[in-house]
Parts: sequence; C-alpha cells; structure tokens
Amino acid sequence: MNTAIRKLVLAYSGGLDTSVILHWIRDHFSCEVVAYCADVGQGDETAGLEHKALTTGASKLYLEDLREEFAREFVFPMMRANAIYESYYLLGTSIARPAIARKQAEIALREGADAVAHGATGKGNDQVRFELTFARLAPQLTVIAPWRHPEWPFKGRADMIAYATEKRIPVPVTSEKPYSMDRNLVHVSYEGGILEDPWREPYADMFRLTVAPENAPDQAEYVEIEYLHGDPVAINGGVLSPAGIIERANQIGGRHGIGRVDLVENRYVGIKSRGVYETPGVTMLLHAHRAVEQLTLDREVMHLRDGLVPRYAEMVYNGHWFAPERESLQALIDQAQRHATGVARLKLYKGAVSIAGRKSINSLYDPAMASFEQTGGYRQADAEGFIRLNGLRLRALAQIESRTPQEKKRIRLQDQCGRAMAENFRATQSAASLKEDSLGKVIQFRPPRPAPKLVPRARSGECPKCGHKKDVHVMHPNGVLTCAARGCLCRTAPVR
Repeated sequence: MNTAIRKLVLAYSGGLDTSVILHWIRDHFSCEVVAYCADVGQGDETAGLEHKALTTGASKLYLEDLREEFAREFVFPMMRANAIYESYYLLGTSIARPAIARKQAEIALREGADAVAHGATGKGNDQVRFELTFARLAPQLTVIAPWRHPEWPFKGRADMIAYATEKRIPVPVTSEKPYSMDRNLVHVSYEGGILEDPWREPYADMFRLTVAPENAPDQAEYVEIEYLHGDPVAINGGVLSPAGIIERANQIGGRHGIGRVDLVENRYVGIKSRGVYETPGVTMLLHAHRAVEQLTLDREVMHLRDGLVPRYAEMVYNGHWFAPERESLQALIDQAQRHATGVARLKLYKGAVSIAGRKSINSLYDPAMASFEQTGGYRQADAEGFIRLNGLRLRALAQIESRTPQEKKRIRLQDQCGRAMAENFRATQSAASLKEDSLGKVIQFRPPRPAPKLVPRARSGECPKCGHKKDVHVMHPNGVLTCAARGCLCRTAPVR
C-alpha cells in the first residue's frame, strides 16, 4: 500500500482479528487509528472495550448504539421480504455489515480520516459487504483490508493467537476451541476452527441463545405476534420497539430451542463454507409474518414477491444493500405490505414452530365463500367454463400424444409432400422484390422476363433459326419443316 495514511477508522470488535489488526496497522502504517465498534445487539461483549482498544493502540474508541437503527432500517425491511438465503440462512451477519459500515463511513468523514479498515478475510463475504457500502456512501476514502495486504504476516488464526499472546493482547479465543463467533440482534453465528469439518457436530456448550431442542420444556408455549403493515409491533399484547421485539422473540424462542441451523453455504467469492447459526427470534417472526400474509396478500402479488425473494436474499448476502436494484425491489415489497396487518398465533415445542391461528381486519379470506357447506355467493357452475378454458392447451397436447403410428406416418408424408410442392412452386416463380419509388412508397414488382436466346445471324444457305445448312431440312407432307441435324429441334409452322 503506497498511499500515505494519516488517520484511519477501524471497524473494531475486540475479537481476535480486529485486535491484532489494530496493533499491526498502527505499527505498519505509522498512522493514528480510531477504533469504532457498533452495538448491534451483541450483548455484554462491548464491556471493557474502550480500555482494550486504547491499550492495544487506538487513539480513541467510538462505541455507537445502533440497535434500534439496525432493527428498524435494516432488519425489518429484510423481514418484510421473508428473505432466506439458500433455504436456511436468515442473513443475520449479512444484514448487519451494511449498518456497521454506514456508521463507520460517517465517523471517518466526521474525523477527517483518510481511510477505513475492516477485519474481513480475503476469502469471505464481509469484505465485499463493507467495501460496497463504502463505495456507495464514501467513495473518496481509501480502504485498507489487512488480510489482502501483501505484507500481512499471518496465515491463519493460529498465527494470530500466537501474536496476541506475544503482544499481550487479550482475546476470547483459545487454541483448544478455535472457532469464531459473531453476535447481533438477529443471531449468533459460528465458523472456522473445528467447524470447518462438515462431518463434525458442534460442541453442545457452544450455543449462546438457544437450549438444545431435546432439553426444551415438555409443555408447548403459544405466542401471539401482532403486525402492522408488515412489521411486528407487539408480542402477547405488549407493544415494543423494533429492537425490543427481536430481543423478546429471542428470549421466547431460545428457551424452546427454536432456530438452530447448520449449513454449508455458497459464499459470494465462490467458496463453500460451513456456518452454524442460532436465530430464534427472527425464525418465529418469519412464521408469524407469513401467517398474516396468507390472509392479507393478493395471490398474484404474493406469487410475484415470492418469486423475487431468492434474488433479494442474494442481494443482501452479497453486500448489495445500498445498490439501486435492492432499493427498487424494496419499494415493490413495501407496497405489497400495505395491508399486511393482523395477529398470528404460534405454537413452540422442542425446536419446532407451527402456526396455530391468524386473524386480520384486512383479511381476503371469506369463510362463507370457502365453505363446503355454503354457497356464499359463489356459483359452482361457473367453474366449468374456467376449467374448460384452462384445459384447452392440455387437450391439444393430449391429442398430439395420442396419435397412432399410422397417423404419425401419414402426417409425416403429408408434411414431406407439402414441402416438396412448396419448393417446386418457389423454383418456378420469380423472386419478389421490394423497391421504393420517388415518394418513398414501398411497391412490389416482378423482374422482366428473360430475353430470348440470341442466335447468330444466318449466313447464305443456312437456316435462320438453327444455323444448320438448309439442305438438311426436310419438308413433311403437312407442311412442317424440320431440321434433320442430330440433336436439333428446329421446327417451323406448317405453311398455310
């Protein structure tokens, strides 16, 4: 890195990677390092962080409480889309990175810094998520990615643990249990170390938010979640803030073992990786949201939205939160949520979530219309024409597939004869051409007939038609004069 750096803002968590990075950047670039940590719901992990950052070499620490902002402006819009990546991952880490990076860019501009830095590795997704956010919101800042720096001396976490021990940097990682953990309001994620073996089961004591489903209560619990325009606003009648909703849902779902996922996913950079996730609250909220949508969303709107969800989830996963395509798709999703207001009742039991009821003032569900016991204004005879029209293409397909071998042979012969006749017709016709007259009007014309074949002028004693000697011509009794030369077809009309 040849660019001179005077002041840099580092996304700092106090974990192994960013603690080592802070110390290394200060020594390598000889610049002031401002540490920044975003509280996005990682709990007590921020305790003592300022002392650790200053001791490691930072000039100051920004500890920003982003929990409500994160929940309101990032998590809730994503939940309105029911976004899931590769059928399992609820995007807890993916959605946190744009929120963290946005505030980091704001602090860098406020501090007059030249650069920003992050601790994401060159193999992962987070490097993309951070740097695409910087590109959209503060493109003038230089981005330092130590894991991609040519002079970065560490090959992996084992080297960094040794470095941290040498420099007396306290980090919550040991060689005996070397996995990385990331926590926020949405989930806790675990990766690396012993988890890199996809056959190996995670440690039972690793999980922070959930009990093991087999150890969950033997009695099911019912929970009611209220929605307003697609966003959850209350749990069991208690109105809460966006962050409060997620925290309360985590508490309830966690004690029933809800939301554990063990996934081998496809990273944006093309590598498969294994991640283990705990997402109890958002798992519950996803089921409740779908229950309310079942009543309130128009069929075609729901199907259109559901068809776009995988693409939306990819945008979030790949770090395109501030990209115009995600913002455009968000506008469509938010429009579809105008009537998504209601209450869903969930049943939680030993790791499972099921829908036990739903209701809405905007319900499109009509019991009388759907009942098998009542007509409810629905004329069942109308279905006959509807089915007939929908069956037209199927009957046409069945007609083709039911042909006998003899019928197929006859059709092929007819087709061959038709093609032959068409070829003969085209061969005997002059090619039609298009031409524009002086007024620009397109007119069709036929090319002129070919001129008759010219025969050289006959010399004395030669036939003017074929050029042969006249003495080889024979007069027939009917007055027709023909040429007797071999191969000549000269023939004159009878003399009247």
